[in-house]
Amino acid sequence: MAEKRNIFLVGPMGAGKSTIGRHLAQQLHMEFYDSDQEIERRTGAEVSWVFDIEGEEGFRVREEKVINDLTEKQGIVLATGGGSIESKESRNRLSARGIVVYLETPIEKQLARTQRDKRRPLLQTEEEPQTVLERLATMRNALYEEVADYVVQTDEQSAKVVANQIIKQIGL
Repeated sequence: MAEKRNIFLVGPMGAGKSTIGRHLAQQLHMEFYDSDQEIERRTGAEVSWVFDIEGEEGFRVREEKVINDLTEKQGIVLATGGGSIESKESRNRLSARGIVVYLETPIEKQLARTQRDKRRPLLQTEEEPQTVLERLATMRNALYEEVADYVVQTDEQSAKVVANQIIKQIGL
């Protein structure tokens, strides 16, 4: 492969997109980006603060812009936010501008991986985290599948093993 294709990771919160993305980028000698971290860098505030001030709608507008900007780069690995695929524009950009890998993760694993994380605004509600994750899965799983070129299970393996599986599947 003469030109490095972008690799975009999609999936629910707690799937390991950021951790796996860093391993992938390191192994492939590509630049790594995390759309949530990029929003924080641009706003100078945490994602949870953006949610508090602008609501989810305001956050999604920012997220769509960041994904547009980042997917225009070449040779990057991008970990997207779990809800980014709700935007048709973002789904189209991800599909058109790189290889999309859906990191599929059972709700039990998501719960275990997110239970102590206070930086996930959608889980900081009165509603039980499992109920929230189940509702989000119902809304988003078909969208992850629709946009994905590859689907990889992340439940029982280390991030490094998953990164190697992705490299093998994509044929890099």
